[in-house]
Amino acid sequence: MKKKDAPVVSVVMGSDSDLPVMQEAVNILDVFGIPNELYLTSAHRAPQRTTVYAEEAAARGLKIIIAGAGAAAHLAGVIASQTTLPVIGVPIAATSLGGLDAMLSTLQMPGGIPVATMAIGKAGAKNAALMAVRILALTDKTLSKKMDAYIANMAEEIEKKGKSICGKSSSLKS
Repeated sequence: MKKKDAPVVSVVMGSDSDLPVMQEAVNILDVFGIPNELYLTSAHRAPQRTTVYAEEAAARGLKIIIAGAGAAAHLAGVIASQTTLPVIGVPIAATSLGGLDAMLSTLQMPGGIPVATMAIGKAGAKNAALMAVRILALTDKTLSKKMDAYIANMAEEIEKKGKSICGKSSSLKS
């Protein structure tokens, strides 16, 4: 049995109900072969657990933390206040405000406690993972090439869909 590589990206969520959104981040990390972990904690319901997690993250070999939470959504900020690792926040729609509360709580951090904030929901989780890949690719040529191929594949897919829908190339050149 192959030993699993130690995670370099941690995908943290504030509630088990956040899993369908945060799974998008895990899926992208898996596509790129980036060792990752899922972790459940709450800035409000389990503050000590969150503190221990944040304080030990770098020593465990983590390089980037993706934190998703809804409602007051202080998880990313609390973690960012207790580690020097990059933290990417994903606001999740968990209340009648449709995620706007989570978005504002995640991006309105005081100066000195940076949190990179993505879009609300699944697109945000996917982009958080892609941002993590881009950060890691700065020092990993193989990963950089995978990112280039991923971007090229997206463009090819649009071209194929354009041909399927329009019946011709989507190029504007005659």
